[in-house]
Amino acid sequence: MTPDQVIKFMLDGNARFLSGVHKKRDFLAEMRSSASGQYPAAVVLSCMDSRAPVEVVCDLGLGDTFSARVAGNAVNEDMLGSMEYACAAVGAKVVMVMGHTACGATKGAIDNVVLGNLTILLARFKSAIDATVYEGARTSKNYAFVDAVTKVHVQQALPQIRDRSRVLADLETAGKIKIVGAMYDIASGKVSMV
Repeated sequence: MTPDQVIKFMLDGNARFLSGVHKKRDFLAEMRSSASGQYPAAVVLSCMDSRAPVEVVCDLGLGDTFSARVAGNAVNEDMLGSMEYACAAVGAKVVMVMGHTACGATKGAIDNVVLGNLTILLARFKSAIDATVYEGARTSKNYAFVDAVTKVHVQQALPQIRDRSRVLADLETAGKIKIVGAMYDIASGKVSMV
């Protein structure tokens, strides 16, 4: 599959999820067929939010995607190394950063939450908060602002990945992968490219 076909595959899966008509799957058969090796089409960096598992919202099966999950879909060295492995070693064609509406990590960053190691993670959102152009109340209680910041955070993650990973940037330049952003709406269930 080409990178564009992988993206379409995922969005088609989201359309099935939205319709309530999921692909008939035999997870035991998928488990058995993938036991000798894995060939996921994409690696998705998404939030650890329990309401936003990419495998479910894009109607994917076992072995279809690598799932890298961390609060607020934050880019860090561990995630970059995992993405490099997924694409350069295993052959994934898409790196997708997927944020979601009503993100608790974004709210925490807006509120300047201080809590152990979470403080460091939330600091990664400061530039997205500052870069978000928004006319209304710039508070965590304003979900439209939270969603706007999350979208900017996803958009900022894409050049960060390219800048911080020569491996991924070179694969994208060669046309072997695409690095893309998406947002998942937890109320409607829709995945939209950003």
